[in-house]
Amino acid sequence: MNKLFYKRGEPFIWATGASLTLILVMTVTLVWVVLSHGIGVFWPAQLELVTLTDGSTILGQRMQKELTPAGKERIQYKIGNRDLYGLDFRWIESEHVASISLPEEAVAIERREYGNFHGFLQEIRLADISVGDGTPWQRLQQALPVVATRQHAVSAVTDNITTVNVRMAKIDQRIAKLRYQGVGENDPNMQGLAAERQTLHEEFSAIVAERNALTAALAGNLAVFADTNGRTREIALDDIVRVYRPNVMGPAAKIRHYGARVWEFFSANPRESNTEGGLFPAIFGTVMLVLLMSILSFPLGVIAGIYLREYAKEGIIVRLVRIAVNNLAGIPSIVYGIFGLGFFVYGIGSGIDQIFFPERLPTPTFGTGGILWASLTLGLLTVPVVIVATEEALGAIPGGIREGSLALGATKFQTLYKLLVPMASPGIMTGFILAMARAAGEVAPLMITGVVKLAPTLPLDGNFPYLHFDRKFMHLGFHIYDIGFQSPNVEAAKPMVFVTTLLLLLIVILMSSTAIILRNRMKRKYSLGSV
Repeated sequence: MNKLFYKRGEPFIWATGASLTLILVMTVTLVWVVLSHGIGVFWPAQLELVTLTDGSTILGQRMQKELTPAGKERIQYKIGNRDLYGLDFRWIESEHVASISLPEEAVAIERREYGNFHGFLQEIRLADISVGDGTPWQRLQQALPVVATRQHAVSAVTDNITTVNVRMAKIDQRIAKLRYQGVGENDPNMQGLAAERQTLHEEFSAIVAERNALTAALAGNLAVFADTNGRTREIALDDIVRVYRPNVMGPAAKIRHYGARVWEFFSANPRESNTEGGLFPAIFGTVMLVLLMSILSFPLGVIAGIYLREYAKEGIIVRLVRIAVNNLAGIPSIVYGIFGLGFFVYGIGSGIDQIFFPERLPTPTFGTGGILWASLTLGLLTVPVVIVATEEALGAIPGGIREGSLALGATKFQTLYKLLVPMASPGIMTGFILAMARAAGEVAPLMITGVVKLAPTLPLDGNFPYLHFDRKFMHLGFHIYDIGFQSPNVEAAKPMVFVTTLLLLLIVILMSSTAIILRNRMKRKYSLGSV
């Protein structure tokens, strides 16, 4: 019986099943940890007023509870008020807690700078905003929408400044090109450009003055808050992102608050050294990078795989090429990054600058990191996966399919694109899915080929030529690394690490699911049973 057990390979079957089970458990555990820490980040936690045994008090949101090495229980509170206390979090041992209450008037304020403020509203000082009578809280609720409307006006004016800046930059480039060509300052073209630039400069100065006036009008409206020890802090209303009383919020109000925070996360720009606010630039950069990588690498990988399987004659050169492709799939990604920096950025990019943009040198245009070079680098990294998947998919098709097609008078090329490629498309899509998932999570090559901590502009905008391949970009993977390991306040950045990781997982799952759906449709359409 034991000999039969081993002859059937039962130990290997059990080992394979155990390995699969272990992988599934690890995957589920990872997803659970990310979900449990990330999905509740935006939920409005209650503000606890903690009275200690020494008579002092703190006001904060309870974050976690743990046991010290000495076996004592301690609680971590997010107390905020960084500008008053110099820290955001505080640990308190449970034995030092005398009482805990939930004051209804406790206020949580999300600010554009210095993090959250937890305290009690004292008064409202309004310079040019008229609101009705009532309590300070009611007057604050009436004033904030007016401030938000004015902030939108400031943003619109700022957008106009950006537009004028772009137009001035283009004129500066044309002037620099004429000077590089030896055109004198008295040339009619040069004088026309100078006059046009002067007009734009005057327009720019007028818009800046308008923005400064709008900003100055916002600065005079203040709210005064006090902490539990009576220390007050004046906060400009335009510095308040949102203010709420979590201890009196009902379920509907909390859901609305949660929805607003989630929408801000998807649509707004980051703030507070990327630890607060939204991640729209990083989301956009990640998706655009994967799409560009796919467009650049997928056709190349498929064509190379088709050639190796269907056209290349077997021999030592083809075997060496296959060995090289398989080895390339295992090279560390940072090596690809260094190659991309040397070949694409310093090689091709510098050559493009010297040929097409010599007037801008030594300031590089394409001779520096950008989304195009990052996409090409990731394309090289993922091409071996696509090549191997394409070869394997074509090799799995029975030889009788080819022979029958050729016997009926079809050419080799007709057999290829009418039968073989459609039938192999599910396997090719599998390789594409693996390549896309890997590219979405890679960070090391991007750090030296174009990714940045904060990108002032997107690679795609409304200014000609609309798609700017030379621009740097943000990426969710690099964002996780930056705020998790490079942030000056790691503890405050920890919630954003988990929620960003959750978002990256969702994006990968969404893109992979779309590709899987397409693969399954191809499989049903081009399976052997339907041919």
